[in-house]
Amino acid sequence: MVEKHVIDKWRNAPRLTTLAGFFERTASGKGGAPDRREPDVDLSLLDFDLDCTVFASTHRRLWGAFDSHYFASIPFRLEEECRIGSSLLSLALRKWARSGAPSKLYTLGTGTGCLARTLSTLGDGRIEALCCSPTSANRDAFSANRGSEHAHFFHGPFFDLTEDRYDTDPELRPFRDGFDVLLEDTTFQMYDSDRLRQLDFIVPRIKPGGLLVQIEKLAHNDVDIYLDRERQKDELFKPRFFTPSSIANKQDEVLDTMHDLQVDMQATGAALASFFRYSAITWNSGNFYTIISSNARATIVEFVSLMLKPAIPPAFCHHPLPIVLVDTDADAVASELNWRSPSPMVAFEPRRPFVY
Repeated sequence: MVEKHVIDKWRNAPRLTTLAGFFERTASGKGGAPDRREPDVDLSLLDFDLDCTVFASTHRRLWGAFDSHYFASIPFRLEEECRIGSSLLSLALRKWARSGAPSKLYTLGTGTGCLARTLSTLGDGRIEALCCSPTSANRDAFSANRGSEHAHFFHGPFFDLTEDRYDTDPELRPFRDGFDVLLEDTTFQMYDSDRLRQLDFIVPRIKPGGLLVQIEKLAHNDVDIYLDRERQKDELFKPRFFTPSSIANKQDEVLDTMHDLQVDMQATGAALASFFRYSAITWNSGNFYTIISSNARATIVEFVSLMLKPAIPPAFCHHPLPIVLVDTDADAVASELNWRSPSPMVAFEPRRPFVY
């Protein structure tokens, strides 16, 4: 159990204090929006994959104001969302086919909960999805375009979602037994640099054999490398969507604060090793990473087998992927991690009618 003084520290962290105004303005559409053009998914990076294309179409219809800002801010994060989302959908449908039970999914700190709403919409009862945010405007965006009755919202920071809340809040009761998948999206760095205690709070909610997916912005032990990747993001990607003054304003208001609570890859791996037998990096964009973790080897292998190769230009990806961070088996799990091939959108000829 995480100590009260740690929770009190999180409650006074930048996300709920100095940065709260920024998130409320951005989520309500009063600031932070792209001032050149809206981001849109580059399907060519996804090899025009059918599953990703279906996911992207539904996903775009469910965006709120904060989603436009977010996907315009992180290079090729939108394509990664479609890659992850379509794979999570396939993983959930496989579970449903085996057991007849819906998957329980929790997206922690994902703004308007667009990923959760998309998955619950496409799952059509085969996925029960929960998202959370302390920002009122994100709750309003969720309610205005919920997408499915199987999508649920918790208004508050992740650490307010305590064990007793699942029994007392009717909206949370479907999730009292835990989650098959828990996704944390650049949230920890808003509250603290103590990844051990943050993981200690959320990991008990993951079912045995379940999956943790994280999108993290990591520090680097060579500050020059870190800054070079930041310049690449700010000078080559973000100007597609934001004017120079908008980019500079966010740097001053948000990014400098967030940097203080980031940790590097080594610290991330050490923290994950305290809770998981397996962990791997499956995406990299500058200083951003997707990390998947589980105590079940089969879960890790199956999830990677449902993912396309990373949908990102080589100049923005600085590592050969996947990278195994944690592996407690004598035989390296890396040899079993293989991306799937794309499912092409083929034009089929109509069948000729039968002649009797």
